[in-house]
Amino acid sequence: MTDLQISQSVAPKHIRDIAATLNIDESQLDYYGSDKAKLPLDLIDQNKVDQSNLILVTAITPTPAGEGKTTTSIGLADGLSKIGKKTVTVLREPSLGPVFGIKGGAAGGGWSQVIPMVDINLHFTGDFHAVEKANNLLAALIDNNIQSKTRSLGIDPRTVLWKRCMDMNDRALRNIVGALGGKAGGVPRETGFNITAASEIMAILCMSTSLEDLTERMGNIYIGDTWEGKPVFAKDLNAHGAMAVLMKDAIKPNLVQTLEGTPAIIHGGPFANIAQGTNSILATKMGMSLADYVVTEAGFGADLGAEKFMNIKCQNAGLSPKAVVLVATIRALKYHGGKSLSELTQEDTEALAKGLPNLERHVDSLKSFGVPVVISINAFDSDTEAEKQLLFEHCEKMGVPVALSYGWAKGGDGCTDLAKLVVEAAENCTEKISHTYELSDSIRTKMEKITRTIYGAKHVILSNKAMNQMKRFEALGFGDLPVCMAKTQKSLSDDEKKLGRPENFDINIREFEVASGAGFIIPIAGAILRMPGLPATPSAELITIDADGNIEGLF
Repeated sequence: MTDLQISQSVAPKHIRDIAATLNIDESQLDYYGSDKAKLPLDLIDQNKVDQSNLILVTAITPTPAGEGKTTTSIGLADGLSKIGKKTVTVLREPSLGPVFGIKGGAAGGGWSQVIPMVDINLHFTGDFHAVEKANNLLAALIDNNIQSKTRSLGIDPRTVLWKRCMDMNDRALRNIVGALGGKAGGVPRETGFNITAASEIMAILCMSTSLEDLTERMGNIYIGDTWEGKPVFAKDLNAHGAMAVLMKDAIKPNLVQTLEGTPAIIHGGPFANIAQGTNSILATKMGMSLADYVVTEAGFGADLGAEKFMNIKCQNAGLSPKAVVLVATIRALKYHGGKSLSELTQEDTEALAKGLPNLERHVDSLKSFGVPVVISINAFDSDTEAEKQLLFEHCEKMGVPVALSYGWAKGGDGCTDLAKLVVEAAENCTEKISHTYELSDSIRTKMEKITRTIYGAKHVILSNKAMNQMKRFEALGFGDLPVCMAKTQKSLSDDEKKLGRPENFDINIREFEVASGAGFIIPIAGAILRMPGLPATPSAELITIDADGNIEGLF
């Protein structure tokens, strides 16, 4: 069966029954039908957060074949439930762009899925729409102020950084000229669109700790400069109050379930190559308030999502994971060892051995945080006994526990071995997280520590433009913010063609962005797009609905 058919073969329990397993009274639920509900923020209990076991799932450098991070996260949560642990999985919400583009949905796969899969992958509870509307309200207020003759702040249109957004892959909107049509249309200027998941509002939603904090962060958004060179923020436009009103429901985490009835909280969805790539702080703390084990994930490989999870999210929220699960596949390691995509199902222990340094690099970088590491091998039928033996022997040499994960094929039953290793690691974890840098470090020092410790790079090289921007942001008082490195997810370096474990390379920063509302500086290495395009054959062409409302082709 397809993922969609599998998800539809299981009748979901009523969401009040899922809530009851977490001791949540149904009167506290904001229902979105019978299988989805929003949770009130007053369920968060810091004392319980401090006692819970937070488990992060990350992966080796991702390949076109895919590593199955979300599938592993859900399977692990079900596996922990199978061995008697009160567990919640906390995940990001999917973006419509990848759903209709090339990647497909993000609700897991096979028998390790969250449901209702169709709703989660489409409009869900409307959080993405709220983010989009808050973002675009600020854009409208900016252009309105530029046009105004009586209340103008004197914004220089050439300096405006803020773009509109929409939750769809549409390359034609990356760079546009707005406000055409004469005086009635406003003041023409160059602008563009970001995809909603890459907007700063999405990052703010996932960094906020309360509605008041969210409102303040929105006010701190840096828009651009006046003609005199003075910075302009959203609060100067009195925009943040109305923006927060649009987010009053979106700030509440969403409760759903896995196919096996394990509670799942899904909230927020920032990209990991341009933002922090992890669900909201509120959702994570909600899960930790309600369960003994919380399984969460961070986008892309450990060099992006996990690094930002540790250094940005955990440092801001005061969280400390008890274990990290590093997901790998034999086929992906063979790809990093030089095997072509068309040959990954063929046995090749030589290519596998050549790809193992990528796994080693990620293990080394994760160990730098002082958190126990467990390797999960997402198993496929094409994996041979010789390849499995080679990989297990290598993990033993590294001193890292490893388990095969069969979540896709068997659900929780296929992840109990992994679950037992995770519990053992969490119970033996006695140290708090060690961050890669101090917030008091300079922006350059933070970048250098990340690139050396996490990527294995030699130096950070700044363009003249980047150097000037860094000095400007430090002068504006942003120097103590964490850094959110933006680079390709396809390589440990900033060159997507360098697979495996590159050596003797530099990271080249071409420019900086600042997300002063979300609270981080963004050094950009290479060409990073905030608005993706559709592939030659988009997934949208395969999706349809019949007269009875049955959907086909969604995966």
